[in-house]
Amino acid sequence: MCPEIQETGEGEDSRDIAPDPHVDDDPDSTYGGDAGSNDEAANEHLDIGHELYTKTLGNKLFLAPIDPDPSKILDLGTGTGTWAIDVADAYPSAVVTGTDLSPTQPTWIPPNVRFEVDDVEAEWTFPPNSFDLIHIRGLHGSITDWPALYAQCMTALKPGGWLEQAEYSAQFTSDDDTIPPNGGIEAWNRVGPECHRVLNRELQVLDGMRSHMLDAGFRSVAEFPYKWPIGPWPQNPEFKTLGAWCRAHVDSGLENWTLRLLTSVLGWSVEEVLVLCANVRRDIRNPKVHAIHRMKVVYGQKPTG
Repeated sequence: MCPEIQETGEGEDSRDIAPDPHVDDDPDSTYGGDAGSNDEAANEHLDIGHELYTKTLGNKLFLAPIDPDPSKILDLGTGTGTWAIDVADAYPSAVVTGTDLSPTQPTWIPPNVRFEVDDVEAEWTFPPNSFDLIHIRGLHGSITDWPALYAQCMTALKPGGWLEQAEYSAQFTSDDDTIPPNGGIEAWNRVGPECHRVLNRELQVLDGMRSHMLDAGFRSVAEFPYKWPIGPWPQNPEFKTLGAWCRAHVDSGLENWTLRLLTSVLGWSVEEVLVLCANVRRDIRNPKVHAIHRMKVVYGQKPTG
């Protein structure tokens, strides 16, 4: 079910949602300490995010050009397991393993799905050269050492296997400077990065994914940038619907993103955090505020020789 579309105000189309791929054939040219919670609202947020990513990719679960009959697929930070379950249904030849710090996944699952409680930043126990595809999505702000994680992915992939990562910017931006200068969005854009600097976790992961993959030795690295409108302000019907999903994603995740971080890391009171969340919601419900999240998908292939 699509989130309700309420606004009818004027707005500009977000024309950059379709990907503009950048491919490198030559590599020379929340999870390890998840800051969110795992209650029902957080799980709803993850499931909305799955819909948002999937709709953005044209109802595809990933973009990497894997073999049509893979045997093993790994989903890191699987959350509620929705992506892993959908991939298992789409690829019955594959055993799909989803790992997460918390056992929030359902028990009624396809026979070719396995869920494991594990920390991706610990030393992996998967045999080398095992997986046709390793999938990462939405782990910005959760990992302390991305190069080490990419190195473990490289080891665990089969020669010719693919790593794909999708991340969005934790900060809000606008192409037409309509974000209020003293509003909730601007305040959030300041405190989010400050928290993650204290925790030594990279928040804007999407801008480093391509270089990390190249540095790790992946080849045929391709990058696909997108923009998500936050709210149904675009005039284009497709983007308006996507914006409604994106606003629902933000709305369902605000307290999960902020409460524990701001109270434990920056010493805010609960009341201060709730005021911030209310101010962000006020901004994203204003049809004159054309906020966006940048999102990128990057994939790369393990060399065959």
